[in-house]
Parts: sequence; C-alpha cells; structure tokens
Amino acid sequence: MKRENKITDAEWEIMEVVWEYKKIKAYDIIKKLEYTTSWSDKTIRTLIRRLVDKNILGVKKENVNMYYPLATKEECVKEATDRFVKKVFKGSLGLLVSNFVKNNKLTQDDITELRALLDEKETDNNKK
Repeated sequence: MKRENKITDAEWEIMEVVWEYKKIKAYDIIKKLEYTTSWSDKTIRTLIRRLVDKNILGVKKENVNMYYPLATKEECVKEATDRFVKKVFKGSLGLLVSNFVKNNKLTQDDITELRALLDEKETDNNKK
C-alpha cells in the first residue's frame, strides 16, 4: 500500500491528536481540536478523510469508526524534514546546520548536545 507522507499543517494537527491517543473516534478528535482551532466538525472530518486517503490514518469499523495512525510521527517528521532540506537548502544538511547555528542563540547545553551528536556521527562514519 503506497503511503503519501506529505501532510499539510492542518492535517498535522489531526495527527498530533491521533498519535497521542493511538486509537480514537472522529468525535473525540473534533472535541479535542475545538479548544485549539476554529475549525468546524465538517472541516475536521474532511481532514480525517484526506489522511485516510493518503494512507496516513487507518480506520476500523467498530460501533463507530476508530482511527489509528498508519505512519509514525518519526516517519512523518523525517519526510517533512527531508522535503524542507531539499526545498530550502538544496539538500545540503551542512547549509541547514550552519544557518541554524549562525542565526539562533544557542545555550551551552545546545552546543554540548550538538557537539556530542556530531562526534557520534563522526565515529559512526569512521566505522564504515
């Protein structure tokens, strides 16, 4: 089954709820989002249907339709990140990181964490 992981910002809001609850009724998604959005229940149901059509959400008929994620948050984050890097930085992770470091205030903890991640990656690359 082909999956189209490209999800819109609005669809992302739906998925955040589904990822949190693992299995949920449309009614409960609507109730959860009515506090954080101005969307009508029809809009939310349309977004849910689109996610089902994209094979990001699965649906199981019980007493009511129950929705569950077919894609993990990690898969969707990776796909969105890859698209962003290709679009904005022409695929260059180095440009992304240098832009991020140059244009953001980093705490000492941020710098330590970045350094540790880069050291770990360098070690992994040297093992290959």
